[in-house]
Amino acid sequence: MLRAGGAVASAALLLPLVSAGPSATAEQPPPGALQRDFAEAAAAYRVPQSVLLGVSYLQSRWDAHGGAASVTGGYGPMHLTDARTALAEAPHHSHGSEDPRGDDARGTLERAEAALPKAAELPPRLRTLDRAAELSGHTAEQLRDNPAANVRGGAALLADAQRKLGRPLSQDPADWYGAVARFSGADDIATATTYANDVFEVIRSGESRTTDSGQRVTLPAERSAVPDPAQTAWLGLRTADARRTECPPTVACEWIPAPYEEFGDGDYGNHDKSDRPKSQKIDYIVIHDTEATWDTTLKLVQDPTYVSWQYSLRSSDGHIAQHLPLKDVGWHAGNWYVNAKSVGLEHEGFLVSPDAWYTEAMYRTSARLVRYLTQRYDIPLDRQHILGHDTVPGTTTATIRGMHTDPGPYWDWAHYFTLLGKPFKPTAGPGSAVVTIRPDYAKHQPVYTGCVKAGEACVPHGSGAVRLHTAPADDAPLVKDIGLRPGGEDSTTGVNDTGARASTGQQYAVAGRQGDWTAIWYLGQKAWFHNPRNQPTAVNARGALLTPKAGLAEIPVYGRAYPEASAYPATVPVQAVSPLPYKLLAGQRYVTGDLTPGEYLYATTFDTTGHQVVRGKEMYYEIQFGHRVAFVKAADVRVLR
Repeated sequence: MLRAGGAVASAALLLPLVSAGPSATAEQPPPGALQRDFAEAAAAYRVPQSVLLGVSYLQSRWDAHGGAASVTGGYGPMHLTDARTALAEAPHHSHGSEDPRGDDARGTLERAEAALPKAAELPPRLRTLDRAAELSGHTAEQLRDNPAANVRGGAALLADAQRKLGRPLSQDPADWYGAVARFSGADDIATATTYANDVFEVIRSGESRTTDSGQRVTLPAERSAVPDPAQTAWLGLRTADARRTECPPTVACEWIPAPYEEFGDGDYGNHDKSDRPKSQKIDYIVIHDTEATWDTTLKLVQDPTYVSWQYSLRSSDGHIAQHLPLKDVGWHAGNWYVNAKSVGLEHEGFLVSPDAWYTEAMYRTSARLVRYLTQRYDIPLDRQHILGHDTVPGTTTATIRGMHTDPGPYWDWAHYFTLLGKPFKPTAGPGSAVVTIRPDYAKHQPVYTGCVKAGEACVPHGSGAVRLHTAPADDAPLVKDIGLRPGGEDSTTGVNDTGARASTGQQYAVAGRQGDWTAIWYLGQKAWFHNPRNQPTAVNARGALLTPKAGLAEIPVYGRAYPEASAYPATVPVQAVSPLPYKLLAGQRYVTGDLTPGEYLYATTFDTTGHQVVRGKEMYYEIQFGHRVAFVKAADVRVLR
């Protein structure tokens, strides 16, 4: 998440959306209606039904989102954009005061804040609903709120694009490649082509799912739909500068560099030069949401007084901008140990707006980028290496409460890992010692509060996170997080409160089972979550576990794996190996990840000649300790096989 170093970014930095809930006139169609709506709209505008369904799937997976706007002001199954309506004051994420660099060796990082961009002149991709209204005869309100009208508006736009390209209104899907590329709204040829390729991949493979309004929609596979990409030659779009990008060929990337500049009093920004992976192995990919619109995001990352990350991803079409070479270290995660060993991906979005949805186009390009990075750097595809910003640990006790909570409980980790080719499936039978959290995202709708006002319930919405209780009962208190609340106050249902939450894909050691409830070891305590057999929220799994060595009643837990004092040369100040306030107690077990030596990147000056990587002999295990990962010393534990 974007944040000015050392201080919370003001609301003026953000360009939030209207209320996360549906509009007053939104209606739920009767069962089976949406499939019929696609068929009727396709016939009315002479668009192949498979093309209409394929485009809609890539935009929304056919969901209507109750009439609520996406992060880019898109509405309905066809994601018709009306950003002039959507750009208004709305709830936004304002939790935390994290220093994104996560290293106090340079002192407090105060950064300038960018001005709110004006919405007077919006690019065409953010105002397609107006044109759909002209072509279809439906009002803007109908196109926003009524799925049937929205589908007809999308069909009208596709037919209009086909005519403007001088192409026939053919029933052969392959003839519509150029129109599909134009529908993306992309302003560069690579993004438009990538989008069209994805649509036709869906058409050829077929899809079927139940939408958020209970509609069953099916797109039968049409394997013969192989278009001629030369159709995009008539689009007249720009060629994005991809000369320096490090991206797979299956996505559209653009180079928009973050500046490395000195700006007085020995201060500099907004990243550190490095030589990874020669200097340090890249072990993590950190998933963020931007809490800002695309234009604001690009302004911020190009500000040398702000912070930085490697890639930004646009919601409307999945376009990717790279800002740093992968060898350099971005300031994004709030934990210097993680920053030094990670790549940061910022996704256009707002975590407290559950229906400010992420498009399928963005999920797909993000997954392709992550697959490329994991293969390039040999990073395992699991939740201890593909981190949410909300699972990066605080560095010390003092920083825990300021750590960020994006992408939050509405990011669909199950769908994301399916796209990554690593879906979360059972790997063990009943009675296993480990579980992987895996609720049904659409059906699992726990109550969250604070999206609009403190204590007020958020709009019901699918979620990939389960809530953790002190006993196997819905009315039992939530488990406590003494790092977030040193005074011992209870955790809450707040959308930004990670104190009693386990997320899809995270693995935990089983601490007990009772009826429809499962207990796990979590933050040094037993935590129960509802896991009914008829709608399970976890799957059984295998995994290595660790526990304190015999004779130790408790062991410390750390937020970073730093070397022992004797490992530091005289030229590098010794960094404190500071434990967090939690304890891992005898008899408790936690799922273990990598075994790694203590490591610290010393980089405090603009001149890189003094930068050094310090490695110690002390070894650490990464563990899934709470909602966030943590580290324990290998000398303190024994691994159970």
